[in-house]
Amino acid sequence: MPVAEAIQQDVVKRCSVFQEILVATDFSKASRRALTEAVALASENDAHLSVVHVLLADWRYEMLENPPELDLERQDAEQKLAELIQSVPCERKIETTLLKQSSIAEAVAIEARDRAADLLVVGTRGLGGIAKMALGSVAEELLRIAPCPVMTMGPHADVSPESGFKSILFATDFGKGSAKALPLALGLAKLHGAKLILLHMISPMPVTSANVSGYAPAPAAADEVQGWVDASRKHCLQQLRECLPVDLKLVQPPEFVAGTDFLPEGIFAAVEKFHVDLIVMGANHAGSAKVAAHIPWSAVHEVARNARCPVLTVAG
Repeated sequence: MPVAEAIQQDVVKRCSVFQEILVATDFSKASRRALTEAVALASENDAHLSVVHVLLADWRYEMLENPPELDLERQDAEQKLAELIQSVPCERKIETTLLKQSSIAEAVAIEARDRAADLLVVGTRGLGGIAKMALGSVAEELLRIAPCPVMTMGPHADVSPESGFKSILFATDFGKGSAKALPLALGLAKLHGAKLILLHMISPMPVTSANVSGYAPAPAAADEVQGWVDASRKHCLQQLRECLPVDLKLVQPPEFVAGTDFLPEGIFAAVEKFHVDLIVMGANHAGSAKVAAHIPWSAVHEVARNARCPVLTVAG
């Protein structure tokens, strides 16, 4: 191998954030967009790329030894997989896998574990309200049980693989998930020379707080609340600065934002203001991933469903 080529490969390896990328597809428009983004990430990171599709097991055919319906379903899925791969320009080989399982999320999580994937990419159709509660969300269940970070592509997310990530928003609640997500945000910011914005939304001050008397005059109460907000914002900004390593070297200086809005609204406002291309955030483990995936107003779901860019989530 020529010396120049060896040096170039070494640089790519040192700069790479992901080495094994897995895409879960159901052949929907959302999953096609997810594959497009994954192809770009695999190229930038010189990573191995594979695609998995899960055939849902049907109890009606479990008693049959060789059900013809299942064979036809598998053949149809194999054809769609081939067409999907051909529809996305890619210089590297993309491996495909078909699985039969009763739970899509569980099957994909196991496949990610077996492949030692360090990134799972999925598309989400953005179901909300009653439909969300009735059908659940495989994407949200995955980001809570997957053994690796999960990147979701919502229905409103822009896909611009040629330009890469120019502005990355790291939304943190200072929890375990955020602590695990920060190295990815830093690595991607370095790899892309991107602007890094660190954001924390301050919880609204409870009306029943003992700090604000219900009998105080309105101006006095307002001043006290404003004083609490200012002190909280100052403390929050200091925490955000302390998140970064002392010897951190980024192409662009980071930005620190402390807001007082609700989390999804605060994130969306920052996305618009800083023209964010990627959101990175942590998700704390819930007692039941299935239950958490059926809560339509959860912050993680709202961000993944409505964000105008990909969302990279790391479970705490």
